[in-house]
Amino acid sequence: MPNPRGPRAPRPVALVGLGAAGASLAWRLAGTGVPLEVFEAPRGAAQRTQERTWCTWGPPGGPGPFGPLVVARWSRVRVVGADGQEVVADLGSWRYRMLRSVDVEEAVRGRLERAGVPVHEVVVEDVAALARRTGAQVVDTRPVPVPAGGRTLLLQHFLGRRVRTERPVFDVRTATLMDFRTPQPAGGVAFGYVLPTSPTEALVEYTEFSAQLLPPGQYADRLEEYLRRSGIGAHEVLAEERGVIPMTDARFPPDPRAGVLRWGAASGSVRPSTGYAFSALQRQADALAAQAVRGGPLVLPPAHGRRHLLMDSLVLEALATGRVDGARFFVELFRRNPVQRVLGFLDGASGPAADLALMATSPRGPMLATVAGRLRRRPRAPVRSPEPGAAAALRRSLRR
Repeated sequence: MPNPRGPRAPRPVALVGLGAAGASLAWRLAGTGVPLEVFEAPRGAAQRTQERTWCTWGPPGGPGPFGPLVVARWSRVRVVGADGQEVVADLGSWRYRMLRSVDVEEAVRGRLERAGVPVHEVVVEDVAALARRTGAQVVDTRPVPVPAGGRTLLLQHFLGRRVRTERPVFDVRTATLMDFRTPQPAGGVAFGYVLPTSPTEALVEYTEFSAQLLPPGQYADRLEEYLRRSGIGAHEVLAEERGVIPMTDARFPPDPRAGVLRWGAASGSVRPSTGYAFSALQRQADALAAQAVRGGPLVLPPAHGRRHLLMDSLVLEALATGRVDGARFFVELFRRNPVQRVLGFLDGASGPAADLALMATSPRGPMLATVAGRLRRRPRAPVRSPEPGAAAALRRSLRR
């Protein structure tokens, strides 16, 4: 029976933050007729979204509406073991892609300006007060401290530099996802990550998954050591980025305040086992934009399926307890599976049969011991968490 009152008018939306989540929703809502205001901290403010490189992968046409902003793409991916043995996989029609946050923000701001959407350069201190004052549904994409209650919490912490070499050393067809020719931390894993944009330029990162952060100066030392070990050699540094991403199986509770929807890293959109989030954010942004246009309340769909979150939780615990050798685990995952099966799982797009096949290639003894230990352990308690100093540094990073 048709609604006698006619279609529901869209409710106003106040969007806080223009990081990956905020920019994705702002792009979709601009020009749709949904009353929209955007709030982003001024440049130089501690709360300002940091500049980042975002990566995703998949068949032609992605990622979401940002395909024209992809600055580089690769048809092959590479994983290198601690012994130097390589696994190189051709992606077929898929591509591994890189975007830069500065390009996305510039494009989104231009779209908002053309649609007449105001962007307020201000630090929002109280999102509940913003909801009451504007009468809008507030979508808060700022990160929050990691909630308690998870079994495992590791930190993905990294230093990345865009470098230019004196001689051509990079294969522009191939993205190196993990190169384990680095010293390995106890209860975690460390690797180099290389995204070439020309034979002489690349983004090179030193990354760790571990329970505690390094002293600040050690990141540059570890990255320089990796550059020497991998044969990249003499280089000029063009730009730098660093970050800390929580890798946890804790549940992120919704914001309890009326009219406020918490979304992004603060809602569990980051994949626990990898730190990737961009593809999941695109799926969630599609759903939220459709809800906003229909005029109903915004309800955040899950970023990741329960099966994938359970598998992530087991992997994190096995790494944190040292039951599995992280470097060997990831190399064998790529060596023993079709690459699209692995990447499909990491993107949350794999089905039960593919996941079972993937699990069959993991180290059976350590993973069964992890499952058995979990069944015996009651009540649920953290396996490994950052030391107090690392936790404080994480909170500072999440506020940026």
